[in-house]
Amino acid sequence: MRRTLPTDAEVREILSRRRTRPAPRPAPKAGRALQGLIKELDAKLGRGAGALEPRWREIVGERLARVTRPQKLTRGRDGAGGTLELRVAGPAALLVQHQSEDILQRVNLFLGAGSVDKLRIAQGPVKPLPDASTPTARRSVAPPPLAAHAEAELKASINDAADPLKGPLEQLGRAVLGDRGDRRR
Repeated sequence: MRRTLPTDAEVREILSRRRTRPAPRPAPKAGRALQGLIKELDAKLGRGAGALEPRWREIVGERLARVTRPQKLTRGRDGAGGTLELRVAGPAALLVQHQSEDILQRVNLFLGAGSVDKLRIAQGPVKPLPDASTPTARRSVAPPPLAAHAEAELKASINDAADPLKGPLEQLGRAVLGDRGDRRR
């Protein structure tokens, strides 16, 4: 049996009797929604290898900090004791292996007792730690002035060069001749 469609007046009456749902609230911000979970995970798992990197020099000392970097901190299944993976410059791996107990004690002192119980050594290139005492940009030092006869020889030797090359060739010549003079002294 075929049902007939309601008329416009009947549609308005049906819709006026029907309650409408309130508009849904917007979703909370992701950071706020995950804040509880992040706090819980931080309490359960603690800090990782990223927390070690900025203070690595203080933790293991200057000598070991030059040849090692913390790469990854893996937690144990039961939450106790984990494995710290260190990137070590090739020849220093033996030194790090012999000092592994000392390194583990120092890392556990920083992260909390029982945080790390194994050390895994991965050999590879180690980027240097940033040092606050040395400037990042090298300052160019002007070479010392040349003797008069050396200056005349340099000018005569670049006289036939093209104009755009004269300046760079003169700088190169001054650097080379100035370097030779320092070695003779």
